[in-house]
Amino acid sequence: MSLQTKHWMVTLQEVFYPALAAVGLPSNIVTFLIILRRNCLLSKSSSLYLMAISVADNLVLLFIVVVELSLKYHQREPFWSYEPWCNLRDIFTYGAYNASTWLVVVFTVERFIAIHTRTLKTKVCTQRCASWAVMSVFAFSHLFAIPYYWSNASVHKNNQTRCIYNHKAPPFFIHTLVWLQTLQCYIIPFFIILTLNGLTLRLISLSNRVHATDHLTSGVKNKVSPLLRSRKRKSVVLLVTISMSFVLLSVTRAITQILLRTTHMYKMDRNDYSVGMNIAADIGTMLCLSNAAANMYLYVCTQGKFRQELFICVRQMSTVLCKTKS
Repeated sequence: MSLQTKHWMVTLQEVFYPALAAVGLPSNIVTFLIILRRNCLLSKSSSLYLMAISVADNLVLLFIVVVELSLKYHQREPFWSYEPWCNLRDIFTYGAYNASTWLVVVFTVERFIAIHTRTLKTKVCTQRCASWAVMSVFAFSHLFAIPYYWSNASVHKNNQTRCIYNHKAPPFFIHTLVWLQTLQCYIIPFFIILTLNGLTLRLISLSNRVHATDHLTSGVKNKVSPLLRSRKRKSVVLLVTISMSFVLLSVTRAITQILLRTTHMYKMDRNDYSVGMNIAADIGTMLCLSNAAANMYLYVCTQGKFRQELFICVRQMSTVLCKTKS
């Protein structure tokens, strides 16, 4: 595409995706190291989930933002345009994105159990259970992405090699993959997260009314009183911040993908930016992938102990750099 005919949306993505990777990859590494080596006043299971989310987010940034999208806009024929990489690409990209999504869902479920039930908390909210959950999420996420090996094909057309949907594959197979991915990455996770967060916020609202009016029974008071403790409040803030930011940043892509797959627009040229839906869909993708780079900044805004540990690490690194230069 020449400079004269290049659409502003193409230029935006050419700049946005490398910048997103440059910001997100280091921040996720720093987040992982701080949670691993510093005391952020988190439970062992929560720490494990947050470190796993950092790893999954970096895989999303590496495979989708760097390898797929950045190369797409900066190379005429990226290496994944050719076989066997064309077939393998989506196994890694969808596997990484599925893992990132479902780690947020599993973390939401685990924190919901920890906040609401004391009996299950001692059995479920443990480091052992978290380890098994994390390994299972990574394994099944990539296992469910294996069928994408047969969905793509490397095609040479108009003096250019491209990786596209395999025209020889049965349409039912392609449509099934598309809808299963939409269900498992958007519809089902949104339903679980919004339901559990709604129940959590409802209990918090109930606890606030009990504390303010003092009209409810002492039994209910005893049930909701732990929520008034500082550590419980921080746990709730962390849960709602991570899960709801995921929903808010992903909802635009979810809506546009559903529209593209349920209307005649499914067969249109996605590179034609004279169609408003293509612009909306790509903006949705940009917002959705921004979630993979945002968590450290969310922790800084909501978790005082994490913010304190980050500032300590920054000061220590600055001191080392200053001594090295001198």
